[in-house]
Amino acid sequence: MVEDAFGVSLAVDSETGEVTVKLASSAEEADPFRSLQVLDAIGKGFAPGRAMRLKDDETYMDVIDLREYAGKSRNSLERIKGRLIGMGGKARRVIEELSGAYISVYGHTVSSIGTKEQVKLAGTAIRKLSSGGVHKAVYSELQKERSKAKLERLKLWED
Repeated sequence: MVEDAFGVSLAVDSETGEVTVKLASSAEEADPFRSLQVLDAIGKGFAPGRAMRLKDDETYMDVIDLREYAGKSRNSLERIKGRLIGMGGKARRVIEELSGAYISVYGHTVSSIGTKEQVKLAGTAIRKLSSGGVHKAVYSELQKERSKAKLERLKLWED
């Protein structure tokens, strides 16, 4: 899928997992740099279909290192990841719904894919929950910011 979308050919070393990206010989409009972003997103735990959202010029990926909040404690890192995922994935799902961004909690990072506005909203919620914020308060603030952004978009249409 990545090869077809970006006009590149991929070679994956099965032992190390290293990926080599080369321009395909028949590629007229190849975009190897964007393909690297998609591959990075897949490496951060996103499903390929969600990672392909990065093909759009208006879509970005933000990566937050949870070690900034957990320090060197493995238990703290696991606790923070648990807060971000929630019971049955509920917290992650709510953040995705309210921000519009896709979220992936993988290893010691949390990544989000979306527009600038969506990634900013998701990042704010992730940072607050990682710092010990109350879920309900974080969700309320996300909802308020989402409503405010919606009103601003409506104003643009009226003008």
